[in-house]
Amino acid sequence: MKLSLIISTYNRPDTLELVLKSIQTQELDENITADHVEILVADDGSKEDTAQLVAKFQQNFPFRLIHVWHEDNGFRLAAIRNLAVSRSSGDYLVFIDGDCLVAKDFILNQFRLAEAGYFVGGNRVLLSEKYTHKALSGKLINIASNCVFKSIWDRISGKTNKWLSALRLDTNAAWRKKHASNWRRPKGCNMALWRKDYLTVNGFDESFSGWGHEDADFLVRLLHAGIKIKDGRFAAPVYHLWHKMNDRANEGENKARLMARVNDLGIIEAVDGVRKYLNKSL
Repeated sequence: MKLSLIISTYNRPDTLELVLKSIQTQELDENITADHVEILVADDGSKEDTAQLVAKFQQNFPFRLIHVWHEDNGFRLAAIRNLAVSRSSGDYLVFIDGDCLVAKDFILNQFRLAEAGYFVGGNRVLLSEKYTHKALSGKLINIASNCVFKSIWDRISGKTNKWLSALRLDTNAAWRKKHASNWRRPKGCNMALWRKDYLTVNGFDESFSGWGHEDADFLVRLLHAGIKIKDGRFAAPVYHLWHKMNDRANEGENKARLMARVNDLGIIEAVDGVRKYLNKSL
């Protein structure tokens, strides 16, 4: 099994740098080597400074690191994710955002969580504005710590919103499948699934305009295709750096489309999805 970790970004080289540094600290085991992992930066039209940052990391990075870019034409997260998948070679796809740091066991636990017929919905730990600014100024290290006591203290001191983010529980525990059809629970900034399941639903739907609900639509279509949800909490969280809210001008229209699809079990494939990129590469 080969894993492709896809990091979406747009004009935030400062946060992307921290994310890539957190990936540099990954610890695998004797059965998983660097050859089993590749990292793709899915760049939604950033300026040259992002490309320069990726090039710098490519010089000394523990995994194959690929920069996938398309022209800036507004918010096109679905499109850049689809394009990145078409350039990837993994059997298993993991998606995070370019402002989400990972602990040193993130990739290893994604391997352990992977199970046929399941989509893994991971959780996020929100970092406070002040804590984020300290991280970006280079005054903090080991933000995504595996120390349970540190995670409790970070919550008490208002740095994060979760008490036990560093706690690790069995990746195959039965409770992880308790909400196997609840599409509202997973977060788009931390999700994973098999490549074949991604292709079955034709990836993300690029016909969604602007910010909002393309992740939920993707998950709803997976459920319609018979894929179930596995809970990734207490195994592979992401640590979400604070930022201002995105422009949500199209959220209402996108939500209406989503709710219509929730009730139509026949809708499985994206209207405008990944297939067109795959056809170009043939």
